[in-house]
Amino acid sequence: MPLRTLADPDHLPALDRRYTFDRPAAGLGPADPPPRILLLYGSLRERSYSRLCVEEAARLLQWFGCETRIFDPSTLPLPDQVAGDDHPAVHELRESSLWSEGQVWCSPERHGQITGVMKTQIDHLPLAMGGMRPTQGRTLAVMQVSAGSQSFNSVNTLRVLGRWMRMFTIPNQSSVAKAFDEFDDAGRMKPSSYYDRIVDVMEELVRFTVLMRPHAARLVDRYSGRKEAGVAIDPATDLSSIALLKSQSVTQG
Repeated sequence: MPLRTLADPDHLPALDRRYTFDRPAAGLGPADPPPRILLLYGSLRERSYSRLCVEEAARLLQWFGCETRIFDPSTLPLPDQVAGDDHPAVHELRESSLWSEGQVWCSPERHGQITGVMKTQIDHLPLAMGGMRPTQGRTLAVMQVSAGSQSFNSVNTLRVLGRWMRMFTIPNQSSVAKAFDEFDDAGRMKPSSYYDRIVDVMEELVRFTVLMRPHAARLVDRYSGRKEAGVAIDPATDLSSIALLKSQSVTQG
């Protein structure tokens, strides 16, 4: 199945719950329905550290009141390999992206860059698809894992890709150095400053996702899109026109 089942979703051994908010976005916007977050990782290894980081992130997101989906790229074909992209894994990835309000991307750094597995997933997400936009207006958190010393090449590239996909990438990010030292034999992340940073990033992602929720459609509304669709502005319902009229009325009064 293209979606992974998260093991032990309620078990957070590295988290000190004395210092966490159950709902870090409380008061910033509507909490219902729960924020929907899609998580992507960039390695097919049996012990994939980018996947293990994503699983830790998903557990935290669920603790913070979110719904999560983790996409499994193991059966995903290369872009343009299948005619018309008619493949179950491609369909699942795109449907899950449309379902999401925010996303988490985590790639290993290989030869100083993101992996082909990571890029393939992003390449399968079109900017527009049947009048719908699978990524536009969604929040994004970026993370990377490295085999050696700490680096930021992959997260920097993921930021570029997020901007290209018209997503709102949050300020914080995570880069886990020497990832092979950061997980126990069961694949759970040990307590560390790297784990604490992932907690920080997930808290921030939830906050920005809820904060933007009431405004997401308006923030990505574009003149070029309205022009292409032939959607003219109606001054009677346009919020900017109404606000301008109110401002003029106050000034003249």
